[in-house]
Amino acid sequence: MEQSARRGHRCVPHTADVRIEAWAPTREACVAEAVTALVDTFVDRAGAEPGAEREFRAPAAADEDLLVTVLDEVIFRMDTADELPLSTEVADDGAGGLVVRWRVTGTDAVELIGAVPKAVSLHELRFGRTGDTWSCAVTLDV
Repeated sequence: MEQSARRGHRCVPHTADVRIEAWAPTREACVAEAVTALVDTFVDRAGAEPGAEREFRAPAAADEDLLVTVLDEVIFRMDTADELPLSTEVADDGAGGLVVRWRVTGTDAVELIGAVPKAVSLHELRFGRTGDTWSCAVTLDV
């Protein structure tokens, strides 16, 4: 997908790890795109049906820290609850944090197509606003 689109994500080449980029008109939408990008790096979601709704609250923090907190939570839930988000909605909580709502599916309902992320790296982490677009770049340890 071209970065000129109003909202999107992509995986970019990176040695030994996985690097994702995401962009959107708002901070919250960019975080949601980053979650989708993370999941798309290692699973084929085709045919998977959304199940339960989950909510996660990321406490007030710097924008980069909020992004890492949300992505870390996706990896944590995959490891501990065997579930992955099929859709993500992110809202500002009004106090500097984020409210994240996921529609999830079991990890057994998707096909693995890549290396499973183990953690979010802080190396070369970027998240911020340029003009009317928020964008981020994140390296995932696999």
